[in-house]
Amino acid sequence: MDKQTHVKIYGFGIALITALAGGLVFNLINTPIPWLLGPMAAILIVSRFQAVLLYWPPVFRDIALIIIGYSIGLAFTKESTLQIAGSLPIMLLMTVLVISFCAVIAYLFSKLTRVDYPTILTGSIPGGLSQMIVLAEETKGIDVTIVTFLQVARLLMIVFFVPFLLFGPMVGAENSFTSASFSETAAVQASMGRYIIFAVVAVAGALIAKKLQFPTAVLLGPMLATAILTISGIQGPPLPVHALDISQFFLGVYIGRLMKPEKLKHKTKMISLALLSGMLMIMASYGLSLVLVNQLHISLATGFLSLAPGGMDQMAILAHEVNADLSMVTGYQLFRLFFIYFAIPPILKVLFKIFLKKEAASNYKV
Repeated sequence: MDKQTHVKIYGFGIALITALAGGLVFNLINTPIPWLLGPMAAILIVSRFQAVLLYWPPVFRDIALIIIGYSIGLAFTKESTLQIAGSLPIMLLMTVLVISFCAVIAYLFSKLTRVDYPTILTGSIPGGLSQMIVLAEETKGIDVTIVTFLQVARLLMIVFFVPFLLFGPMVGAENSFTSASFSETAAVQASMGRYIIFAVVAVAGALIAKKLQFPTAVLLGPMLATAILTISGIQGPPLPVHALDISQFFLGVYIGRLMKPEKLKHKTKMISLALLSGMLMIMASYGLSLVLVNQLHISLATGFLSLAPGGMDQMAILAHEVNADLSMVTGYQLFRLFFIYFAIPPILKVLFKIFLKKEAASNYKV
């Protein structure tokens, strides 16, 4: 066994023990989604010690996303799909409003921190972490380190704060596992053959989506493949409750390892910026969700999770926890994901060219 392999095995063991400890502690103190938040917090704390080199195989993240994608696909029926199709105009409006609010906040913070606007804006766009990081790398003059930190910090903050807001008095959701998709009894009764068939379908969906270069392909592929079969009348077997716990655990460790505040310059300023901008985004999403609830007559939990500026996988986990309308939540999050993936990069590139030209002209006059 070479030295590199030995280091990885040791790092994996430390990460596994740390994450299990975090999950158990959060489970004992009854926090929301303990097997996501616990490992995330524990890994984030332990990773600050430079002597500890944690390792987490990327395949575990993919397994978690495939499980979540499959569970989301089960929630799509003909009725829910038609409901989402009828909501496309308001989906577009809400998506544009959320992103526009982020653009305004980014402009204000760029003035306060004196960090250039393109960098702050790219770091503030919600729901497209990998896409925005790639865009930052391809755009001249953008500080990729700041963009990465702002995106990851916002994601972590939302994953931590949204559950407490969701279960608090403002939303008043209740923890529930009554959804048929997560009925332990039903899962046990499902035939092993159907599990194998749908597992193959989910994995094949992930591979095809990767080949087609879909955004978050490992999540989107299984979701679409399962949804197509479900809408066609072929119902997949429900997942056991513990399958979701495992997916949360795998994802929590992965997200916890993304955060590396020690590599950031001006830590206090950037951390304060990330916290404040994240909180403002959450509050704006909550305000817009009240409008959505009034227009569509849905639950506040469903409306809030549909617009919350987090990742589709994390919002789907929370939707399962509170028995919200999973297809509605996923529909809105998916629409925003595709809007960010296809529409935002070309728009930002045009805006950045204009910004850089104005900045160059201003410097030339000086």
